[in-house]
Amino acid sequence: MLMPRKVKHRKIHRGGWSGSAATRGEKVSFGSYGLKAMEEGLISARQIEAARRAMTRSIQRGGKVWIRIFPDKPMTKKGEQTPMGKGKGSVDHFVAKVRAGKILFELDGIPKAAAAEALRLAAHKLAVTTKFVERQ
Repeated sequence: MLMPRKVKHRKIHRGGWSGSAATRGEKVSFGSYGLKAMEEGLISARQIEAARRAMTRSIQRGGKVWIRIFPDKPMTKKGEQTPMGKGKGSVDHFVAKVRAGKILFELDGIPKAAAAEALRLAAHKLAVTTKFVERQ
């Protein structure tokens, strides 16, 4: 799974949302087809890996896949049956913070129908609503 090699701070605040759409990474830049997030949310490293596997199995070693997001935000979790207080929990997993309009995955080198099907399978693995887009 994806995770940073090194982080400046082991545990960070969850932070809020600005409510605005993505201003960077909102266009298909590398491939011909993309999967665009239609809402903001957190996508875990496990979800990214599951979506990547679904796509690569669908296209059967044809074409090329670009992953445009990276899980660099550590999320903590306290142990089961731990009473309130006693500090912040330990780092459990990493997530990518995604804004509406961000391109999550890109594909190239395969027909449009195959790309749409591969990205549809990948979309089922993610925690945000998405849509299939083509390069302009």
